[in-house]
Amino acid sequence: MTDPYGFLRTPRNPVPSRPADQRLGDWREVHAGQALLPLVSAQANRCMDCGVPFCHGGCPLGNLIPEWNAYAAHGDWRAAAERLHATNNFPEFTGRLCPAPCEDSCVLAINADPVTIKNVEQTIADQAWELGYVAPAPPGRLSGQTVAVIGSGPAGLATAQQLTRAGHTVVVYERSDRIGGLLRYGIPAFKMEKVHLERRIAQMRAEGTVFRTDADVGGRVDAAELRRRHDAVVVAVGAEERRDLAAPGRELSGIHQAMEYLTCANRVGEGDCAAPALTAEGRHVVIVGGGDTGSDCLGTALRQGALSVVQLDIRPEPGPGRPEGEPWPLVHPQVYRISHAHEEARGRHGSDPRLFSSATMHFEGGADGRVRALHLTAVEAVGRRAMPGTERVIEAELVLLALGFSGPERASRLGEQLGLTRDDRGNFARDGQYAALGASAAPAASGEPAASAAPEPPPWAAARTAGVPPSWGPPGNRPARPRPDGVFVAGDAGRGQSLVVWAIAEGRAAAAAVDRYLTGSTALPAPVDAHDRPLSA
Repeated sequence: MTDPYGFLRTPRNPVPSRPADQRLGDWREVHAGQALLPLVSAQANRCMDCGVPFCHGGCPLGNLIPEWNAYAAHGDWRAAAERLHATNNFPEFTGRLCPAPCEDSCVLAINADPVTIKNVEQTIADQAWELGYVAPAPPGRLSGQTVAVIGSGPAGLATAQQLTRAGHTVVVYERSDRIGGLLRYGIPAFKMEKVHLERRIAQMRAEGTVFRTDADVGGRVDAAELRRRHDAVVVAVGAEERRDLAAPGRELSGIHQAMEYLTCANRVGEGDCAAPALTAEGRHVVIVGGGDTGSDCLGTALRQGALSVVQLDIRPEPGPGRPEGEPWPLVHPQVYRISHAHEEARGRHGSDPRLFSSATMHFEGGADGRVRALHLTAVEAVGRRAMPGTERVIEAELVLLALGFSGPERASRLGEQLGLTRDDRGNFARDGQYAALGASAAPAASGEPAASAAPEPPPWAAARTAGVPPSWGPPGNRPARPRPDGVFVAGDAGRGQSLVVWAIAEGRAAAAAVDRYLTGSTALPAPVDAHDRPLSA
């Protein structure tokens, strides 16, 4: 166990990042080259070994945080890595990209600073690779059944790895030219260098997972034909329908979606081109949207040499502590947070680049049809109505829209070809066990299981284990029901825009559902139900 008095003796001390002026000169991770081990082991020793570890509930993967904290505190990296990988296929992804809801739920956070769980997780994962503790785990035998996974983001990769290890032959179809989804082209290298992604892909190939790139399922590749060729299909295409801004002047040149901009920058890092087709170099940049994608755009624009960068956030500026309506252990409380990109902007320009409680009124263009200014206004905290007399104009030569996503892309014919329907949030409808619902089934209301008009369960259903939908059974004995048989939906495609940790958890759970569908039972873990939600206000 950890030191029972460690949280009293040792203050919280997150891993320091490289100096802002140094890291703005390259695209390496903000912690690249840091000596982490002594610091991280001491921080892991702050874990209280509390009777009820609420960090488990804060993490949808159910990570065994107190256990691997104890091993990390004693420098037993092999045991720590084993416990970490027991619940998480890709801890080096979550250790870098997850906003750590587990830390919000740490018991220490009731009245003190939580354990630096995210730093410990990343260090364990990195040590596991460095010391050779991560190896391919191919199945002992093959089931003879095949599964198509559409999409290679974290949900698709987690689904594929679990099913491959269970003995099924898995083919991952990715429409882009490289595997990884938004991990590849949406996440800047300064947040996660692509070597971490490449190592996992190599591991999965060695285990037997097959990857197909340039495979646009729903476009050049017919999804219905794909379903006929496989025993099951998992739709894990993410939620890439980008929200737009219906403001006058939106048609002006120089206004782009954030993901278009980030993809251009990441392709330079992949060696596809010497310079991005879309750059912030020498321009006044305005980012509309205050979330993580906006922060990624900010860090990218600073590295490209933008003259200035302003980030607009329609939400009011949060305070330093939890609001009264969001007590512990609710996750994601609205508190003032500084990302590494915000820290870099303050170091370069001397102030926080964000303008809170701000909304775009319209864009102003020049004679050449390019945007040159953005007109904004302050808005009320409740209702977000414009406040008269607060209008102002800021210079804008490049505007990036980072307003989030609203479900899978509407232009794709994938849903039509598989007979899928959408719920009231625009996501592909599914039941609680990730099985896709067809057009004849009522879509789910927000956060609620979808209604099903399935017939009376057959006689064998009574013998099934608890939690298995009564309409499931051996592949040759399934009654007709209003759902596309053998099609499952995992990750943001069914949940909506969410966190990497939820995507991996859903991938693991969907894999268990598919394995049960194919074999009648499963030993794979299912950490979350498709309709589970974070503990929040």
